[in-house]
Amino acid sequence: MFSNAVRLFSLNGFDIKVDPSWLIIAALITWSLSQQYFPEALPDAPQVVYLVMAVVGMLGLFGSLLLHELAHSIVARQLGVPIKSITLFIFGGMAELGTEPTSARDEFRIAVAGPLMSFSLAFGFWILAQMIWVASDATALVEVLSYLALINLVLALFNLVPAFPLDGGRILRAYLWQRSGDALAATQAAARSGTIFAYFLMMMGVMALFQGAFVAGLWQLMIGGFVLIAARSSYTSQLARTVFDGKRVSALMTHDPVTVAPDVTLSEFVNRIVLGLGVTFVPVVEDNVLLGHIDQSVLSKIDRENWTNTQVGDVFVGLDRGLMIAPDLPVPELFEIISKTGQRKFMVVLDHHLHGVITLADLTRYLNLNRLPHTRGQIP
Repeated sequence: MFSNAVRLFSLNGFDIKVDPSWLIIAALITWSLSQQYFPEALPDAPQVVYLVMAVVGMLGLFGSLLLHELAHSIVARQLGVPIKSITLFIFGGMAELGTEPTSARDEFRIAVAGPLMSFSLAFGFWILAQMIWVASDATALVEVLSYLALINLVLALFNLVPAFPLDGGRILRAYLWQRSGDALAATQAAARSGTIFAYFLMMMGVMALFQGAFVAGLWQLMIGGFVLIAARSSYTSQLARTVFDGKRVSALMTHDPVTVAPDVTLSEFVNRIVLGLGVTFVPVVEDNVLLGHIDQSVLSKIDRENWTNTQVGDVFVGLDRGLMIAPDLPVPELFEIISKTGQRKFMVVLDHHLHGVITLADLTRYLNLNRLPHTRGQIP
């Protein structure tokens, strides 16, 4: 998901990463704290003091978000759910689960761990601020700690909104899952709540823009858009897990796919196969032996005037293991390959013989045709 994220360090066995988008929010928070929040809370202090307070506050928020996600991750690992990494990005932080929880009870435990950590941090920062306020005159430090107490309280309450994929939405899904025993139906309902909340946030953002609050309005629109995309994506992922559970590539591939011999000219290939049959990814086969493949990317490198005197065998792409998969490969594993590599078309090969072809379009078509009846049209 975060292809550009940079690994900072490893903590308790978890890779901690930062997406470049985090730099945007870090800069905005530092600017806002140094120019508005702390000058109002502590008037007449030197500007350098506000800047130092802002940087400390921003780093404190960084640490708080990290601890929030670590709470999720530690509980998940204890319950046997693998964690790929923890990534901080423009909208906060995210613990990337390797798999989804297998029970509603586990889902609840993992989801509630984050808000509980944020509530604990809010209380801890508030107590520390009161102790320092009573014991000394370090007003600047008291204000920073008070800010961190407030922001952790806001973080906990916002995450408890019952809108998937926020923690509150996951708690809602756990409750519905436990009550119905249907993980997909529970995800569907929770995702619908996330969609409604996303549209509400975006509507509030538009109203704020018309009232002149440009930064607040833009921020609400961005968060609303992120929640909307994440809710839909989470539901689609759960639907795919349900539909493709137990399915293997051999059940969904195109058997006896269109192939082309190496002695066919590019002109004939385009006219007969690409235009005639509408196929753009074609294995190259000679005497039942798979040699490689040819697709539009190859054609685009050859001038049209040379198509008539150029044969497929002169330009085809040789065997590429990244494009060959076994017939018994589970479909969920194929999705992981697609996600990691970006490749969408594969040849299904066993013992050097071509058994079929499968594409992301095939999987999407199968998914759409096999939606459960109660899921049709429910997620806008």
